[in-house]
Amino acid sequence: MTVLERYEPLVDDPDAFRAACERPLPAVVRVNTIKTTVDRAREALAEVGIASEQTDWHPGMLRLPEAQPGANWPYVHGWLHGQEEVSAVPAEVLDPQPGERVWDACAAPGSKTTQLAALLDDEGLVVATDNNMGRVSALRSNTERLGATSVAVTVEDARNHSLKPFATADDEPGPTTADGALYDRALVDVPCSCEGTVRKNPDVLDEWEFAQVEGVAGVQKGILRRAVQATRAGGTVVYSTCTFAPEENEAVLDYALEEEACELVEFDLPLESSPGITEWLEVTG
Repeated sequence: MTVLERYEPLVDDPDAFRAACERPLPAVVRVNTIKTTVDRAREALAEVGIASEQTDWHPGMLRLPEAQPGANWPYVHGWLHGQEEVSAVPAEVLDPQPGERVWDACAAPGSKTTQLAALLDDEGLVVATDNNMGRVSALRSNTERLGATSVAVTVEDARNHSLKPFATADDEPGPTTADGALYDRALVDVPCSCEGTVRKNPDVLDEWEFAQVEGVAGVQKGILRRAVQATRAGGTVVYSTCTFAPEENEAVLDYALEEEACELVEFDLPLESSPGITEWLEVTG
């Protein structure tokens, strides 16, 4: 059985699923509203001869039919950031509000981090955490280019995220809620087996091993639990991956629902979607 064949029971049209996985990704940029507006960004692209098309679901996501995202001055000056459309979904669902405190638990290289800062109007705080120093370098570079001054970077394992980013001069933990939580919202876009990146990285399926799925699922559970613990009662946590594997998606959510005081909530998004599965390989979730 190939990697994609294991998911055929979950889709209505396996041939369409395979065709979608083989279709190349379009070049897409997100307008950085910290520095400019959508109209100004499109005008700047037009001035250098680059056509752009707004996506149906997000006016700030622009497709560039005949150009690469980074080869223009608006990008270099931080007006634009290369970001796939699906990558922009989790932050939109999280919907942070200006003045709130937000944790991006697996932040590097910073596409979602800087999107969160823009949604906050750069008013509030985004704590961006990653444990890979090489990727943290890219995270810092992107936050600087995009002018996201509300972002604070921590280098640590998100499963052991400290409640001391807001430490006072006396080295005591800063303001928390009554239950010790730090954040109003948390984004948990975890490391995963990356099957969903096949459209830009076909080799990912050749390198796939089930042992990797099993191993990374344990990490995902730990990060999601810590995010729930670090978010105030009534706050919001969004969990996302770029894999098809239920072991890394529904099963991780099921674990968090059993272990922590949290519940699933409905959300609105102008995109087609499917409900989560409740059964997989004869195991009921």
